[in-house]
Amino acid sequence: MTAEAPHPYDSLTPEIILEAVEMYGTRCTGGLLALNSYENRVYRVDTEDGQPYVAKFYRPARWEEAAILEEHAFAQQLAEHEIPAVAPLAHQNGSTLSHHGGFRFAVFPWQPGRAPELNSREDRALLGRYLGRLHRLGAAEPFRHRARLGIEEFGHRSVRYLKEHDIVPEELRASFFTITEYLFPPIEAAFRAADDAAWIRLHGDCHLGNILWTGTGPHLVDFDDCLTGPAVQDLWMLLSGSREEMEPQLADVLSGYTEFMEFNSAELRLIEPLRTLRMLRYMAWLAERWDDPAFPRNFPWFNTQRYWEEQVLALKQQAAALDEPPLSWMA
Repeated sequence: MTAEAPHPYDSLTPEIILEAVEMYGTRCTGGLLALNSYENRVYRVDTEDGQPYVAKFYRPARWEEAAILEEHAFAQQLAEHEIPAVAPLAHQNGSTLSHHGGFRFAVFPWQPGRAPELNSREDRALLGRYLGRLHRLGAAEPFRHRARLGIEEFGHRSVRYLKEHDIVPEELRASFFTITEYLFPPIEAAFRAADDAAWIRLHGDCHLGNILWTGTGPHLVDFDDCLTGPAVQDLWMLLSGSREEMEPQLADVLSGYTEFMEFNSAELRLIEPLRTLRMLRYMAWLAERWDDPAFPRNFPWFNTQRYWEEQVLALKQQAAALDEPPLSWMA
């Protein structure tokens, strides 16, 4: 039997993690808790002064160093403007990105909080105000090294990867790739119809799992996927349920958002196209990372027949959603 090739993260030992954090001038107790992250490796690390830290070890070869530093600079800029983003700490040498044991890593303050529920109009409006401020700052200058949200990168390239690597079961390939071909014309039409939308610096992955709620409101974490895109990319993942449920949620978020930032209603037609691109990118992401032992362990359903049957159905439903009119909102 041939032994499996080692993965780069196999060499990320507890000793390396603790030594890395102690480079920031603290002493660790040995308390270590892996947090819910798969793209990178992220740990809560306890220290003798009672102040926990979060250590984030970047996936090797994923980002250029300039792109990571631009992520850090954006989060720091937000924090400096009292927008509640958890920004990395600077090392004694002034850099927010450090190296140890063959890994690039950053250290963040520990931010307690609970998962938001957004059950009230007040909470949705409060989050909208913070995102409006974030986008106002995001529009002030461009990213130079981060990704740009696009149909080619997130859609066509994802489908090509799935096809070229024979990820989809043979008996479902025709159905799967036929429906993906059907999806792109309405997505492209929606992007053309919203071509006057401003493309600005965004959080990029603003789902509820990346928001921690405290007694003072939300705190945004994990800017690993920050990118350039339309403002609605940071808004649509806050909505859930049926169309009738999402429209008042959207109105609440935008009631706070527009106190600080104008919103172009043309972007509403991008919600379902963006959702579709995210679905395709997620499938390809899982496939691309399957050599990482953490992925088969945590996503055992990915390479099953049932999973791909469900994806074909979900994409057919998404095709129908793309034909519907956009959500309505009155400024």
